[in-house]
Amino acid sequence: MPAPLQALAADPAHGALFLDFDGTLSAIVDDPVGARPLPGVPALLADLAARFDLVAVISGRPTAFLRQALGTPPGVELVGLYGLERALAASPGGDAQQWSTVVDEVVAEARAAAPEGVYVEPKGLTVTLHWRHAPDERPWVTQFAERQHDRRGLDVHGGRMELELRPPLQVDKGTVIRGLAAERPPGRLRQVAAFGDDLGDLPAFEAVTTLGRPGHPVGAVRVAAVDHESPAEVAARADLTVDGATGAVELLRRLAEAASQT
Repeated sequence: MPAPLQALAADPAHGALFLDFDGTLSAIVDDPVGARPLPGVPALLADLAARFDLVAVISGRPTAFLRQALGTPPGVELVGLYGLERALAASPGGDAQQWSTVVDEVVAEARAAAPEGVYVEPKGLTVTLHWRHAPDERPWVTQFAERQHDRRGLDVHGGRMELELRPPLQVDKGTVIRGLAAERPPGRLRQVAAFGDDLGDLPAFEAVTTLGRPGHPVGAVRVAAVDHESPAEVAARADLTVDGATGAVELLRRLAEAASQT
């Protein structure tokens, strides 16, 4: 077990795991619709949840997609769209429907105008524009996203050969992690780890390092799943790096095995 994770493995009953999906539990694929967890991941998540106080998969995918891909591993929190679904469901005034309508309009406009090879991925409350199959069209995607920001107020977030348009709410993986941790009694969480591979995981990395309360320090480990496409910032902010999703899942297996011996 790598040294940064030994304390977490030694006290799983007071530990938490915050995990990304794409690039961490699932390999990056050319067609986002075809993303699936690596073999054995749902059972592994259930095993981890039986040992650790909190296991959460926090993704830019809709929660419905996560349920389809992972099933419902007992004890595992599945949080989609960076927590947007939760935040909008709790807000008054029907904001979720309002933003869903806006995003539907953007999806229709993008599909009508996108150059060949640009993939438009609707996610209900967000939409992602991929240029993986048309690398020369990155300027078009950038300009389209900037226009939607100016016209409709959507925020623009970068990722692996993609830009995502989201409602302008102060919600990200970091706010989700802080919210889940706050639901635990003071002192319950003593060691936590965040696993991720992309720019959207940086708020998660930051959040785990700031979870401690006065008198209740929390140890944090940031694990980056890296490959040839990975943004350099992700590895630079990590305490530990592994070889892509395969390395991340293997490390989680080792963590589960070590936790089972406590």
